[in-house]
Amino acid sequence: MASSPFLSKTTISFSSSISTSLPWRSSHSSPSFSTAFRTKPRRRTLTVQSKIREIFMPALSSTMTEGKIVSWVKSEGDVLSKGESVVVVESDKADMDVETFYDGILAAIVVGEGETAPVGAAIGLLAETEEEVPEAKAKAKSASSDSPASSSPAAEAVTPTPPPATSTPAPAIAQPSPPATYTPKKTVATPFAKKLAKQHKVDIASVVGSGPFGRITPADVEAAAGIAQPKKTVAAEPTPVSAAPPKPSAAPSASSAPLLPGSTVVPFTTMQAAVSKNMLESLSVPTFRVGYPISTDALDALYEKVKPKGVTMTALLAKAAALALAQHPVVNASCKDGKSFTYNSSINIAVAVAINGGLITPVLQDADKLDLYLLSQKWKELVEKARAKQLQPHEYSSGTFTLSNLGMFGVDRFDAILPPGQGAIMAVGASKPTVVADADGFFSVKSKMLVNVTADHRIVYGADLAAFLKTFAKIVENPESLTL
Repeated sequence: MASSPFLSKTTISFSSSISTSLPWRSSHSSPSFSTAFRTKPRRRTLTVQSKIREIFMPALSSTMTEGKIVSWVKSEGDVLSKGESVVVVESDKADMDVETFYDGILAAIVVGEGETAPVGAAIGLLAETEEEVPEAKAKAKSASSDSPASSSPAAEAVTPTPPPATSTPAPAIAQPSPPATYTPKKTVATPFAKKLAKQHKVDIASVVGSGPFGRITPADVEAAAGIAQPKKTVAAEPTPVSAAPPKPSAAPSASSAPLLPGSTVVPFTTMQAAVSKNMLESLSVPTFRVGYPISTDALDALYEKVKPKGVTMTALLAKAAALALAQHPVVNASCKDGKSFTYNSSINIAVAVAINGGLITPVLQDADKLDLYLLSQKWKELVEKARAKQLQPHEYSSGTFTLSNLGMFGVDRFDAILPPGQGAIMAVGASKPTVVADADGFFSVKSKMLVNVTADHRIVYGADLAAFLKTFAKIVENPESLTL
C-alpha cells in the first residue's frame, strides 16, 4: 500500500492551539483530501475566559452542617492571592481562617459578619479582573433578591451554584424551607412516650415528633391516640377524626406558657447547638456506670515533685488512663453503627474543657506513648488553642476515651454523659481525706477520690470495666510508671 502524503509530511503542533479531530481513515483513501487539509489546516484557537468564582462555606469538621461568619479579613475590592486568609468562620467547635484557592479580587460579600450559612453555600464572589467586578456584584444582588425571604441568614446565603466536590456535601441545603418538625432517619422517642404508645396501641413509627430533632414526646403519643390532656383514662380504639383536634391543645401547653418578667430568650451558639445535638445522640446508646474509690496519697506526692516542671494533675490522670487502656483495649473500642465495634489502633485521650460559651474536648493523641513532660506541654498548648477557639478538627474530634475532671472544683462525685462514637468516659472527683481501716482493724486517714466510668454496654461489660478500674487504681496508687 502506498504511503499517504499526509502521514509522511504533515507535522502536528500543540504549542499554541489544538487541531480539530483528524480524519485518519479518510487520509488513506483520499490523498486529495489530505493535500487540502495540509494546505488549509482548520485550527481552533484556545481562549482562556475569565471566571467569577465562589468562596463557599467549608466543612471544618465531620459534624458541621453550617457555619457563622465571625469576621471578614478582607473587604470588597481587595486583591487576593492564592492561599491568603479571607474570612474567619465559627464552626461547631472552633474559629478557623478560610483561605482562597485562587488569585483574584473580592468582588462581593454574600454573607455578612454575624450571619450563618449552610456548608457548601456561597459566602463571597471572587472576580479575576476588575472588569468583572460589576458583573459579580450584579450576580450577588440577583441571587439575594431571587432567594425566598427567610428570617434565618443561613437561608439567604444559599446560592444556586454548587460548591466544588472537595467540601462535605450537605443534602439538606437543597430544601427551600425546612419544616418545623425534623423527621430523623430512625424513630427517636422518650421512654415514657414508648410506654404510652404501647398502652394505647399507637404505632410509634407513624407519630410525628415535636421535640428537639424530631424526638417523640408523651404529648405527641397522646395526640395521636386522641386523648385530651386533662384525661388519664385509656381510650379504646382511636378514630382518625378524633386524632387531629388534640394536637392544638398539646402545642399551647409548651408554647403559650408566658415568660417570667425580665426573662430573656437566648439562642444557642454554634458550639452549644453542636453539644446539644451530641447529647441527644448519646441518649440512644445503652450505658451503665461503675464507681471505684482510689487512694491518691502517692499520686499527690508525685504531683508535688513534678508540678514545678509544668506537669498538671490532668496530665497525670490522662497518662494513667492511657496506660490502663493499653492493658484493656476493649474499653478503648467504639461502636458507631450498632452492628459491629472497632478496636482503635491509637489511645487518644479527650479531656473536657469548659470555655466561654460552651464545652470542648481537646485530644491528647497517643497518650500512652508520650512521656509525662511532653504530654503536659502538649496539653498546655491544646488548652491555649481551645480557649482561643483555634483548635484544628483532628485536635478535638479524634478521641477514643474521654476524661472529665471536676475534682479541681471540689466536686466529690458525678456521672458523665458518654460522647457519641466512644466506648467510655471517666468522671474524676476530688481527692479528700477519708478515715479507713486496715486488715488489722487500725484506723488511719488517707486521701481518696471516687472515679465513675460511664460505658457503652454494647461493647463493654461490667467485668471489663471493673478490671480496667482495678488496673487504673493500681497505677494511680503506685505512680512510678507514670514518669518512665
